[in-house]
Amino acid sequence: MQTLVNYSGEDDFCSGGSLYANPMDSSLFLSLGPRADVYCPPRKRSRISVPFVFRGNMFEQSKPSSIEVLPNECLFEIFKRLPGGQERSACACVSKHWLILLSSIRQAEICNSKTTQYLKPEGGLVSYKADEYSKLDKEGLLKVSNDNEMISGDEDQEVEIDGYLTRCLEGKKATDIRLASIAVGTGSRGGLGKLLIRGSKSTRGVTNFGLSAIARGCPSLRVLSLCNLSSIGDEGLYEIATGCHKLEKLDLCQCPLISDKGLLAIAENCPNLTTLTIESCSSIGDASLQAIGKCCRNLQSISIKDCPLVGDEGVASLLSSASYVLSKVKFQDLNITDVSLAVIGHYGKAVTNLVLIGLQNVSEKGFWVMGKAHGLQKLKSFTITSCQGVTDVGLEAMGKGCPNLQQLSLRKCPFLSDDGLVAFALTAGSLASLQLEECNTITQSGVLGALSNCGAKLKALVLVKCMGIKDTVFGLPLLSPCKSLRSLSICNCPGFGSAGLAMVSKLCPQLQHVDLSGLHGITDAGFLPLLERCEAGLVKVNLSGCMNLTDVVVLTMAKLHGRTLQLLNLDGCTKITDASLVAVADNCMLLRDLDVSNCAISDFGIAALSCAKQLDLQILSLSGCSKVSDKSMPFLGKLGQNLLGLNIQHCNSISSCMVENLMGRLWSCDILS
Repeated sequence: MQTLVNYSGEDDFCSGGSLYANPMDSSLFLSLGPRADVYCPPRKRSRISVPFVFRGNMFEQSKPSSIEVLPNECLFEIFKRLPGGQERSACACVSKHWLILLSSIRQAEICNSKTTQYLKPEGGLVSYKADEYSKLDKEGLLKVSNDNEMISGDEDQEVEIDGYLTRCLEGKKATDIRLASIAVGTGSRGGLGKLLIRGSKSTRGVTNFGLSAIARGCPSLRVLSLCNLSSIGDEGLYEIATGCHKLEKLDLCQCPLISDKGLLAIAENCPNLTTLTIESCSSIGDASLQAIGKCCRNLQSISIKDCPLVGDEGVASLLSSASYVLSKVKFQDLNITDVSLAVIGHYGKAVTNLVLIGLQNVSEKGFWVMGKAHGLQKLKSFTITSCQGVTDVGLEAMGKGCPNLQQLSLRKCPFLSDDGLVAFALTAGSLASLQLEECNTITQSGVLGALSNCGAKLKALVLVKCMGIKDTVFGLPLLSPCKSLRSLSICNCPGFGSAGLAMVSKLCPQLQHVDLSGLHGITDAGFLPLLERCEAGLVKVNLSGCMNLTDVVVLTMAKLHGRTLQLLNLDGCTKITDASLVAVADNCMLLRDLDVSNCAISDFGIAALSCAKQLDLQILSLSGCSKVSDKSMPFLGKLGQNLLGLNIQHCNSISSCMVENLMGRLWSCDILS
């Protein structure tokens, strides 16, 4: 026995030695997170687990590993002949060296003729090759493993639809090693279809090597999004282009090393590209856009923001080449001029959604020519923000040149006046939604004139922070009603008060959705006429911040519109008391969302709500209601049986122990405390 214990001769129990040349070299060990894609099968404990000879406090390896003597060329040939994805993943877990070698193998180079047998629900076997996995879910088959165990398609993690898997790496988790493990681990599981990488300025993060591993191991990649990656350049994007020919969507944001060269490779090798987004890429210019327009005939959406090298030449070539398929266009903070707008107006035959933001070099002439070109016949949605070239003349021309325009959004257009808005309303016969934000030269006269002349299709009007809208006193004999308007939103327009609201109520008798948040000048006298003239019945009402409204408004609303009202927001209406909650409990049978935050309600109002037999609230917000105390806990418990969300933040009269008790009782309700 003593001889056996002290044995350390040449004829060791386990021939060979350690798998590693230097067991203390930690770089050989691969440490992956819990969500790593490599597959590591369970292993039985080895009978002889110590490949070292111990001598005092020192230890040394008895023999060098024979497998490590092999050159990379031999390991490459071995790895590409491994029978399946689990085996490749297991090898990738051995060391970073092996992982890097495995990630350098392209999917086309893997020698895999393996077929898998599946059991049909009605009986019988059918065989599929690795590229036929997508049929599994459609036919409802069961996989038969080597041990004749049946595994359902839902439980078999090795079988997925081609290009189905999605991976997202952010911050410090975005490294080359993780990308290499994803490339190896997802190859046999249906292939990676979507990859999003969000880098961090504090770390070096992903480089061209990691992107090259994805290109070699994930040929089914269809969506690639790269954001804030200063270490990725044209080399990595070139590898993606040559390895991922199925790429359909490319998103590049804050990638300064990617230039026209990398995007040219995408254009030449990815003909299926349909969506391209470029943001804050200082090295991308006109040459790559010209190539995209010529080679990517399926391009449907283009978005370019803050790229100083992009000019009229690139935009013109792109629009003219993809004129019959390009439907969504967004240009923001670019150095383009009126020439680009003229090209859009002439060649934008398929454009349905157009967004122009921060184009400082575009003048009134550009918008006028774009409308006069009559090429935007299919345009349905048009958004203009911070473009000083928008004037009355250009807007009127757009109304005439875009007969199918349904949505118009104007933000921060300082040179647009009432005359242009009314002229546009007269010509845009298909307009269904109009939004004006921070257009301070528009007055109440222009808004009412647009409502009266917009035709019979306008359904939504939104006014946000328009400081020029103020109450004026004049008659309305020449204004015809807008019976089509269903939604009215006037938010944070301090000059809009009761007089203007009374005029709107006369023009719009079919309102269903009303948002008057932030209008401090609205009083009961101005809001009551609107309640009385709404013939269709109000469905959603937001009065948050209307501090001058009282219980009279809620009582009238509950009486006249209680059978249709589904949402009521009274946040910040400090004059609303328990009387409003009693009226709501008695009349509003369909109410699902109620917000009485920062109101003067108490425990009595909560009790009234809980006693309502037909009320079926799902969302209730009591934030900042200081009069609601522990006495309301039984009533909230009763209400909470049907609630999905309850907000009791800043209710200082409710103790923490009562809150914990309520959370224990209402386990199916989201409670904010």
